[in-house]
Amino acid sequence: MESPPITTAPTEVQLIEESEEFRTLRRSFRSFAFPVTIGFVLWYLLYVLLSSYAPGLMGAKVVGHINVALVLGLLQFVTTFAIAAWYARYADRRIDPRAAAIREARGAVVHAPREAAE
Repeated sequence: MESPPITTAPTEVQLIEESEEFRTLRRSFRSFAFPVTIGFVLWYLLYVLLSSYAPGLMGAKVVGHINVALVLGLLQFVTTFAIAAWYARYADRRIDPRAAAIREARGAVVHAPREAAE
């Protein structure tokens, strides 16, 4: 006796993932995240390469005992926080409204992480 073939209907999540609105949302995220990530990694690699191959430059005094290496190292932290703030603002303007519209259009079947925690 053969079992009948299993047919599955696409789930709500699959339907959302295949929608044009979701593709636009994903493109919007990627258009920000990928270039900024690549830029930050290149900036970090520049710091590492300068530390390895230009010790004279990195050891140059800027003010008192503060040298170029310390300034560039601290700028890594500043850059990290600046990118985080930049992304938060970008997400508030471009990502979150589109995500909310998708959730609303689908009857709020898929909840945002903040909403699910409440």
